[in-house]
Amino acid sequence: MKNLKQCIYIIGLFALCSCNKTEFLDKKPASNILTPTSLTDFQGLLDNTTVFNLTGGLDQLSSDDISVSDNDWPNGIPTERNAYIWAKDIYGGDVNISDWNTLYQQVFYANNVLDGLSKSDSLATSQAQYIKGQALFDRAFAFYDLTRTFCKAYDASSASTDLGIPLKLKSGIDNIQQRSTLQQSFDQIFSDLTIATSLLPAIRPSTNLNRPSKIAAYALLARIYLDMRNYQQAEANADQALNLYSTLIDYNTVDTTTDNPFTPTNNNELIYSTAQVNRYGDFPTTANFSLGRIPSTYINLYKSDDLRLSIYFGKFSDGTYYRKVGYYGLGYYPFTGFATDELYLIKAECLARDGQTSAAMDKLNQLLVKRHNKATPFIPLRASSAADALSTILTERSKELIWRGVRWYDLKRFNKEGANITLTRVLNGTTYSLPPNDNRWVMPIPSDEIALSGIQQNPR
Repeated sequence: MKNLKQCIYIIGLFALCSCNKTEFLDKKPASNILTPTSLTDFQGLLDNTTVFNLTGGLDQLSSDDISVSDNDWPNGIPTERNAYIWAKDIYGGDVNISDWNTLYQQVFYANNVLDGLSKSDSLATSQAQYIKGQALFDRAFAFYDLTRTFCKAYDASSASTDLGIPLKLKSGIDNIQQRSTLQQSFDQIFSDLTIATSLLPAIRPSTNLNRPSKIAAYALLARIYLDMRNYQQAEANADQALNLYSTLIDYNTVDTTTDNPFTPTNNNELIYSTAQVNRYGDFPTTANFSLGRIPSTYINLYKSDDLRLSIYFGKFSDGTYYRKVGYYGLGYYPFTGFATDELYLIKAECLARDGQTSAAMDKLNQLLVKRHNKATPFIPLRASSAADALSTILTERSKELIWRGVRWYDLKRFNKEGANITLTRVLNGTTYSLPPNDNRWVMPIPSDEIALSGIQQNPR
């Protein structure tokens, strides 16, 4: 009966999120839509992984670590095809854009939990405080993912005027908000995470990696600060996370022949599991039926004694490569959550940017020795300068975190620093280009959301 009740109210809330305001207000309340009131109900909402533990996928379609052939490109849905070539009209008639809708469903669910807890007699209990920490983390993560996709790269000099996202902080279905500034958006994210970090447990939840911990909160903060180019805070939060959990897998113990080398039970690097939204099933899927390939420019970066080449990728008979099933072993969509390898790379990058060349390379080598085939001796990488170290670390970052939901945002921040990276694709003889800091580095808000709420659209 408890599970049936949970399904009823989850379906009810999902229906509320999926309809527009007018449709909802025109309908009479149904007696089978129950409002969550107990701590079990609240935890059930947050454990609903059809809504939570998902992040956007437009970034993977648009990034430079995916390649689609002339023959395969027409077989994608319009959004996949258009995002791949950075078209001005990305959605091409597609509706229910998950990068926006799913993330705001997460916000809606989290707000329902937070509002319900505020009225609960159990709020002071440790279980209620743990649930509150989860809900705040989930809301902050959703807000952050939305800013990454639908806002400019953070720039402290313009964040107070750059467009942010609608900050929906209450659960009402008619809670329509206009866009905040980007600074206000980040302020809210940090406010949520500050409270969440104080409430979440310090232990990695090894059997419930869909639930956040302090480790996950610090890992999220490290990623956010890295995107903001606040390298001092990125390093500090990476340290906080690694002080709590720093396990790395020796890839010599991983099966290099299987198409599913990682599972939730054998990947001890995992901190918090999320995946790309289950929307784009043609191009960026981690399976041997994916139309998306790994560009040869990336494949050529891996040396023969680098176990990542055979663990991360499978090879087709035509010599092209696909990404094997995701880093956490479930489904066919790329892993986008947090793991210790990313934290080592953040730490190493920040050290290099601070001029600590030797320490930066030592941290990088702690990771690389775990990726090296023991059949040959491991020779630690060295750097002649901080700039040389940074270049090496960023290359290793692109190799280690390929198809992990970070590359597109790395390119955005590199261009904010003057890297002047232009992306180029050639399809059927036509060349498509995306210059640095072009408006198309920011995704358009879906037109149905614009029609419903009247919020300001991004220029394309």
